[in-house]
Amino acid sequence: MNDPGSNGAPDVPTPQPVELVSRRRRPEWPSTLDVARLRSSGWEPAGFRQYLFKIASRCNLDCDYCYVYHQADSTWRDQPRFMSDAVVDASLERMREHVVAHELERVSIVFHGGEPLLAGAEYLQRFARKARSVLGDQVSVRLTMQSNGTLLTPAILDVMLAEGIAMGISLDGDRAANDLHRLDRHGRSSFDAVARGLELLSDERYSSRMLGLLCTINLEAEPMAVYEGLLSFSPPWLDLLLPHGTWDEPPPGKEGDPMGSTPYADWLIPIFDSWFAERVKPVSIRIFEEVVSLVMGGRSRFESFGVETVSLIVIEADGSIEQVDSLKAAYDGAADTGMTVFANSFDEVLLAPAVVARQIGMDALDDTCRACDLVSICGAGLYSHRHRTGTGFLNPSVCCADLDRLIRHVAAAVDREVAIRRNGPNTLAT
Repeated sequence: MNDPGSNGAPDVPTPQPVELVSRRRRPEWPSTLDVARLRSSGWEPAGFRQYLFKIASRCNLDCDYCYVYHQADSTWRDQPRFMSDAVVDASLERMREHVVAHELERVSIVFHGGEPLLAGAEYLQRFARKARSVLGDQVSVRLTMQSNGTLLTPAILDVMLAEGIAMGISLDGDRAANDLHRLDRHGRSSFDAVARGLELLSDERYSSRMLGLLCTINLEAEPMAVYEGLLSFSPPWLDLLLPHGTWDEPPPGKEGDPMGSTPYADWLIPIFDSWFAERVKPVSIRIFEEVVSLVMGGRSRFESFGVETVSLIVIEADGSIEQVDSLKAAYDGAADTGMTVFANSFDEVLLAPAVVARQIGMDALDDTCRACDLVSICGAGLYSHRHRTGTGFLNPSVCCADLDRLIRHVAAAVDREVAIRRNGPNTLAT
């Protein structure tokens, strides 16, 4: 199974067989979106501000829930193991054009994969310096990376420190929870390797490079044990992600009747209650802070909630331009735009119906969602979780019931807290 490439990087294991939907599909929403009509009515797209680079298309772990290798999409098979200098150069030039055209003051570059650390320290440094050389005079560039953390070394950390690269690390909780699904290619635990990486990153020399921890919810794991396991690494920030699924292939626990149960809300609420009760929060938890902000009338910052414009685009290792990775859970080729950095500008990508759909707010939601009193908070949930064959992405989230329960629980907690702060601790006693 170990088929190293020319650079000695391991290939990803062959996924378990899945039934793939053909990339040639009947037209479904948003492919039917009339972009010309939208523009004639005065709508104009917002420029891309976040660019996710798939610098390595393979991974040294074999997480069985991974949307890249183990769900509906198979396009990773056609990708080179690493993004070439030619792709990097063309991408940065397209970015420069786009930044100038849209008068952007700041953009974000995210190193992603696969596992981006397979590319090595020298590659990261070369990319970072080239990005600032091409874009630096035009725009402020923020560099981040999402990694499994198992390949962190002092050499890589030195590059991150020198080039201002911050890192988020994926970890699913304590050892027991993490090793339910996040194993290496030989079925062995990844926990110790991640812990070693986190120990290196927590050194005072490098701790400023730590963004936080990304955890995928696992209903088999006890929620408070997961939470406490994550807290043991003292992250400044963490997020708790719903596993990817669609109406055709619901996530675990939602099979049969997705609207009839709320397993993910039930899992999240004990953690929220513990976290919210703390006057000084032990960690920033994105999913909770996002809902609290929206409940109090704020704006969404992330695509999982709300109806704000999505401004992220993905550059694959071969230079193809894709939408957000989570779409790979929907069907084979769902993220594909049919465009590349060699042949197309990012302005052309902006006008693709599938991209436009992420920028038109309420107009991208079905009638059920628009009639819901929580629509400005929920925003129909993560876009990829809305897919159903035939109606495309014009549906509520497959986790709609969970989002409803979680949001109403958070809103009630916020209301109680506001009442106490306004009127005193005895307010609710009567």
